[in-house]
Amino acid sequence: MSRVVLATAYGGPEVLAVVDRPVGDPGPRQARVEVRAAGVNPADWKSYTGAFGTDPAALPRRLGFEVSGVVTAVGPDVDLAVGDEVIGFRVSGGYAAELVVPTSALVPKPASLGWAPAAGLMLTGATAVHALTATDVGEGDTVLVHGAAGGVGLMAVQLAALRGARVIGTVGDGGTDLLRRFGAEPVRYGDGLAGRVRDLAPDGVAAALDLVGTDEAVDVSLELVADRQRIATIAAFDRAGSEGIRALGGGPGADPGTELRDAARPELAEAAGAGRLEVVVAASFPLEEVAAAHRQGMAGHTHGKLVLVP
Repeated sequence: MSRVVLATAYGGPEVLAVVDRPVGDPGPRQARVEVRAAGVNPADWKSYTGAFGTDPAALPRRLGFEVSGVVTAVGPDVDLAVGDEVIGFRVSGGYAAELVVPTSALVPKPASLGWAPAAGLMLTGATAVHALTATDVGEGDTVLVHGAAGGVGLMAVQLAALRGARVIGTVGDGGTDLLRRFGAEPVRYGDGLAGRVRDLAPDGVAAALDLVGTDEAVDVSLELVADRQRIATIAAFDRAGSEGIRALGGGPGADPGTELRDAARPELAEAAGAGRLEVVVAASFPLEEVAAAHRQGMAGHTHGKLVLVP
């Protein structure tokens, strides 16, 4: 048996419950993983708040797309051993003490990378890689990152800098020191944002990443970036369709970038293990406090990643 988190209804975090469920043995090309940490992401709460629909047949619903942990059993045709330390993404039902996953979802965890950072690396990191690749950010570009102090934002800031780009990142209260530590230039969002960005970058902005989904982020990006194909959003899907900018991820009409994101996993693990990429863990919660973790994430002011520790 394993403790797992279930969404028992559609609603707020109060619908979440921690229950015991059988784990089972791994089959062909599967492994059983003892979870040491699980990453928390907006897609987790969107799955039960109604953002993705309210099909009663989908309940109860397990949550969690990324984990770090230790292999405890393997099935046939598996190139893994019991005791291997791994990162899992994309998994299904990662909010658990133990689970069975396809080995295609696993990559080796660098020994130098802690459990919590490893669990928070892949979804945000792969999303950032997708956004930077789709907008062709590279050496010498100036890129504007909206929501730069969030989970995806901090990954995008660091990965853009590694590509040789200059990064301007929008922030609200707090987060400015964090952005500066990663080489970005912080700028406060709100009225007058476009003018403040122009003051920082009088020669123009080559690309923009909307990681928050606000009208301000889209409007300012359209005002500052000449080529709309170098503007990407992971949240403002309606605006993307009407404005001709790139929509990325799981929203309607968006490019999921599945192959690109999967291919980025070894590179992300290697960079994090070597210290070139840092996963900022804002807070860790016991599995039983999953509702509190989601309330903090839903408030929208977390700088970095939230993780659950079974």
